[in-house]
Amino acid sequence: MPDPRFFEALGPVPLLRLAEIAGASPAAGASDIPITHAAPLNRAGPDGVAFATDRKRLDELSATAAGACFVPAELADQVPAGCLALVTRHPQAAWSLAAGALHRPILLQPGETLIDPTAVLEEGVEIGARVTIGAGARVGAGTRLAAGAVIGPGVAIGRDCRVGPNAVVGFALVGDRVSLYAGAVIGEAGFGAAAGPAGVVDVPQLGRVILQDNVTIGVNSCVDRGAYEDTVVGENTKIDNLVHIAHNTRVGRNCVMAAYVGISGSVTIGDGCAFGGRAGVADHINIGAGATIGAAAGVMRDVPGGEFWSGYPAKPVREWLKESVWLAKAARRKG
Repeated sequence: MPDPRFFEALGPVPLLRLAEIAGASPAAGASDIPITHAAPLNRAGPDGVAFATDRKRLDELSATAAGACFVPAELADQVPAGCLALVTRHPQAAWSLAAGALHRPILLQPGETLIDPTAVLEEGVEIGARVTIGAGARVGAGTRLAAGAVIGPGVAIGRDCRVGPNAVVGFALVGDRVSLYAGAVIGEAGFGAAAGPAGVVDVPQLGRVILQDNVTIGVNSCVDRGAYEDTVVGENTKIDNLVHIAHNTRVGRNCVMAAYVGISGSVTIGDGCAFGGRAGVADHINIGAGATIGAAAGVMRDVPGGEFWSGYPAKPVREWLKESVWLAKAARRKG
């Protein structure tokens, strides 16, 4: 289930009603069971609904405990016993519509007092002008919230943190001694979209952000909350200004990222990695511990631990340098 500190449960919703909302066809004889949550195949329970898009997910589909699953027609006979097939040409878009009927983000309400009376502030919290703190939020001792900072409902911020002017924190659990510089945005919805019968559908982002102790996030940098799993930044990692970390990414401990780095969704980064300015990483990439990614590199495949990669597409730096020298010599010969 999505964290109830950040998401309101709207269910249960009868299965056949969800199918109607999503434009899916239930399997023959489907019972109208109550559905309480939307989740991935590996996280859904008997009262949950999941989705599978193609045969790459057959192992997860066969092992799912979900009560129902949106699938294309060619996978309907692969849905395990105890799970009801909801047939659609657009399983992810259908699941997204169902998730919107089951879960709703808890947001700051218009007219809410600047500091909600249910928020908990420990001793020594310093609050600047026009700071907003939402319902159920918790702020640890010695933390400073600069002017215009916004702390969303349910957020937990540890002790001795620094939240800069106009920084926004939502759907997040923040450790001790974390620094968020001016304009940083933590926990907004990540970029998720799926093709549906009437066009592109936003995929609900039902996860959280976890910033561990001693993390620094620079000016105007963004860390998106997970689509369902958490986005995590490990202890003592230091992130420069204007960096974007997308949903479901897991960054290890003691990493550094220079300005303009862009990390796509569902990337896994080991401990002690370094990224030069304007480096970019494609989605679902694994970067091993101790790897270095050069400035302006474009990482399109997994990087082994301890290696230095650069160029576009990125490759081991010696290989990239050799190719660059060869191309330069070839260009001179042609000239």
